Amino acid sequence: MGREEVINIQGLTRDFALGSEKVKVLKGIDLTVYKGEYVALMGPSGSGKSTLMNILGCLDTPTSGTYHLRGDDVSHMSESQLADVRNREIGFVFQTFNLMPRLNAQQNVALPMIYSGVSPKERTERAAKALDEVGLGDRMYHRPNQLSGGQRQRVAIARALINRPSIILADEPTGNLDSKTSIEIMRLLQKIHSSGNTIIVVTHEEDIASHAHRIIRLRDGIIQDDFINHNITTYDL
Repeated sequence: MGREEVINIQGLTRDFALGSEKVKVLKGIDLTVYKGEYVALMGPSGSGKSTLMNILGCLDTPTSGTYHLRGDDVSHMSESQLADVRNREIGFVFQTFNLMPRLNAQQNVALPMIYSGVSPKERTERAAKALDEVGLGDRMYHRPNQLSGGQRQRVAIARALINRPSIILADEPTGNLDSKTSIEIMRLLQKIHSSGNTIIVVTHEEDIASHAHRIIRLRDGIIQDDFINHNITTYDL
């Protein structure tokens, strides 16, 4: 029996209008990501990696080509359909954390479950458990401004995991953190991956990409390299 495909992209393009001009940002991407993979998506500014990340995260749709996420064609879904897929299938971790400042850590983590129709009691219990798993059980009632950068990113990771998504999509997850805290966050992502989660990290930093088992490099809107990383950086868990 073959490996389960989480992402299957064929002939994917994305054009943007710039005045009367048409700018071709993605120029025909073919990509398959399997369940349980840990992938780094890299590329210089202007390579198309942010555009590809937005399409992978169902924040945008392609101009042409297909994108199947766990067998569902999401290429031409409506905005409301994409929002439902995002909430159900994708856990986002952003460089800037994107936490709600007026909510405490537990409330921030519980937020995606509101849109999934989970009962208040279950939301509270699952959020508490998720925070405990990322080492923040004692910071549950702290607001973001009462937490360090690393703690905020841990809250964001707990929130990303809360709906048990198909993919964790992490965009420059250590971009706003110091070296010591970055190591803590990468160790946490390694632990999450070892539990069976599929992770895609978008980064321009080689040392962050070195944690991934597979590295994909974009340049000028096409995949330039796609290879298995034989020098993986790992930590004792």
